[in-house]
Amino acid sequence: MPGPGPTIADIARAAEVSTATVSHALNGTGRLGEGTRRRVRETAASLGYGVRRGPRTRTLGIAVTTYAGSAWDYAGVAYFSRLLTAATSAAHARGYALTTLPADRGAEPLWHTLAVDGMLLLDSPDGDAVLRALRARGLPVVFDGRPAAPLPGDVWVDNDHAATTAAVLDHLAASGARRIALHAGYGREHYTGAVTAAHARWCAERGRPALVVPFDPEDAAGHAFDAAFAAPGRPDAVYCVYDPGGRQVLAAAARHGIRTPGDLLLVCASEDPAYGSHEPAVTTVTLHPERIAVTAVSALVTLIESGQAESSGQYTVPTGLRVRASSLPPDMY
Repeated sequence: MPGPGPTIADIARAAEVSTATVSHALNGTGRLGEGTRRRVRETAASLGYGVRRGPRTRTLGIAVTTYAGSAWDYAGVAYFSRLLTAATSAAHARGYALTTLPADRGAEPLWHTLAVDGMLLLDSPDGDAVLRALRARGLPVVFDGRPAAPLPGDVWVDNDHAATTAAVLDHLAASGARRIALHAGYGREHYTGAVTAAHARWCAERGRPALVVPFDPEDAAGHAFDAAFAAPGRPDAVYCVYDPGGRQVLAAAARHGIRTPGDLLLVCASEDPAYGSHEPAVTTVTLHPERIAVTAVSALVTLIESGQAESSGQYTVPTGLRVRASSLPPDMY
């Protein structure tokens, strides 16, 4: 079993603060500036605070860390909801419990002492404080989505977002689109960056403008599209990266008198079945979250029980394009 790890005094010396400040920072108490609190926690993580590990708990943890510290309900998003359900079933089938962590606890010191045998991290962003704490403890970690700075031996499960984006844009172009906007740019995780870069490459190779309309989860009316839809060379197609994006585009198009699909073609990456029953039915990209969950849980259990992964790097899960009326030319719907 590993040794006890650093003490409060060790952390205080490394962070150049008092032991009382360390105690307040790690316990979420006291009147500390957020910068000081964050610095102390990061110092504690880098030193391996809380590294002592007890017997196996036969419990896995799962968390979405792309907006860690924000109180957002990722379980209410169809992709995460389906993945969590499948991951729970996969964990139970291997004899493990699965603990789901709320997003707003991503900045808390619980990561130094959380009683799990390993963690699944979903959409881990650059500078992920949760990941640093888990690495400092030596806990096995498997990722859904490529981590920002993978280490040798890291394992992640992901889709080929570059190939998927190119396939979506090719489909829209075959349906007659010439000015395809991307609705993205909100997250800092690999998924957003990979899709945005693939869209830019595809447009550059064809000499077309790469218009990116920023996504805002609170923009239910789609006001982000007002300027683009009012311009003379408005987009004639949109690819939405996030689940609510399709509804935002449809709301904006209706407000501007733009018909879908007659005037505007639409594809949305989403697992929400409601898009299939919408009028018109909306073409969606599925990332197959159930397959991702089963693959990730299997890889994590192997890592826990054998001490090493069957193979490091990316396990790739194929995507699927569910073509419906919203992305077809008028003579085909």
